[in-house]
Amino acid sequence: MATHNNHLNGDAISNRHVSKKPKLAPTAAVAVITEDDLHSEFSHHDPAVARINNGSFGCCPASVIAAQRRWQLLNLRQPDHFYFNELKKGILHSRTIIKDLVNAEHVDEISIVDNATTAAAVVLQQTAWAFHEGRFQKGVDAVVMLHYAYGSVKKSVEAYVSRAGVIDHVTSMPSVVIPVKELVRICREESVDKVFVDAAHGIGCTSVDMQEIGADFYTSNLHKWFFCPPSIAFLYSRKNSSSCDLHHPVVSHEYGNGLAVESAWIGNRDYSAQLVVPDVLEFVNRFEGGIQGIKRRNHEKVVEMGQMLAAAWGTHLGSPPEMCASMAMVGLPACLGIRCDLDVARLRTHLRDEFGVEVPIYFRAPAAAISAGDVVTGYARISYQVYNKVEDYYKFRDAVDQLVNSGFTCAQLST
Repeated sequence: MATHNNHLNGDAISNRHVSKKPKLAPTAAVAVITEDDLHSEFSHHDPAVARINNGSFGCCPASVIAAQRRWQLLNLRQPDHFYFNELKKGILHSRTIIKDLVNAEHVDEISIVDNATTAAAVVLQQTAWAFHEGRFQKGVDAVVMLHYAYGSVKKSVEAYVSRAGVIDHVTSMPSVVIPVKELVRICREESVDKVFVDAAHGIGCTSVDMQEIGADFYTSNLHKWFFCPPSIAFLYSRKNSSSCDLHHPVVSHEYGNGLAVESAWIGNRDYSAQLVVPDVLEFVNRFEGGIQGIKRRNHEKVVEMGQMLAAAWGTHLGSPPEMCASMAMVGLPACLGIRCDLDVARLRTHLRDEFGVEVPIYFRAPAAAISAGDVVTGYARISYQVYNKVEDYYKFRDAVDQLVNSGFTCAQLST
């Protein structure tokens, strides 16, 4: 994966650039994780389910869950002490770690919010105000959005008016790594006012460097691939004259003190997911190579498992291996008769209920000039995370083989 990371962000890194990112890897003081440790950390997962869908909800190890519980009890034990002496300090610590992880220039550029959807609302709200205040003009300025943007982001764009460029980094369905640096450069050449990268899967899945990417706004969830409990995301906003116009959509006492401060208090609620980032960093540094090693191994294994499944079913991967990060699209046998989005929803439920396999499935209509016939129209999006084993993917393979051998088609699920 190390040879792929720079490519996955677009152009190769310039020799003139010296990254400020720390080398996050185990030190002598950190115990390297063992197979037994790994089993213990994820023993709360349902052992009856082949969980090859980390991309949807992520995962959280037991040691981080325990740290989260300590924060929750600290709050419940004496809320006033927690609020006045612990909360802001703890969130600043988390923001500082995230700032180093993504190579932001200053900690003030990093805000912590619930998820990437909240971050999209923050950015698009600002541009809506810009239209209202006359900085952008209706009929002249417009939103530019790639067609595979995540559904909730499309809805946010629909709800707010924007002149910003909206770009995914690792798309959800279908799953591919987007060359965001090159796209940001093109946006600059075309005089796009602001560029927002929605990278819900980014951190912990592919290389994320704010100095290299060059976007005005970038968001990524930490509960998908960075082992945080749900829900937590960061929003990077490059420091400039307009960054002070960003506000959290939930207005509370900190309104007007900057987005990072506003986001750190939106009323009395559970902030524990935002406070365990140091514990997550300690967890990932128990692995060889730290988070970089995890990303590399996840990429190698998901490609290996995807190719194994494609070979077993006589299909293909949905994208070249170099465009996969920790997820891959694998074609399902055409004889399953996948003809619409409802078919894939029912098939996914059938795999879960009857075979104990949890995997998202995507319908791709054949080109108009091509008869469905033996054309692959269904793709499974498989994920690979540290808790996965090869047996999870064999279980999926065998479930599909059983369906094929029994003459099953999705039409049978309609009843």
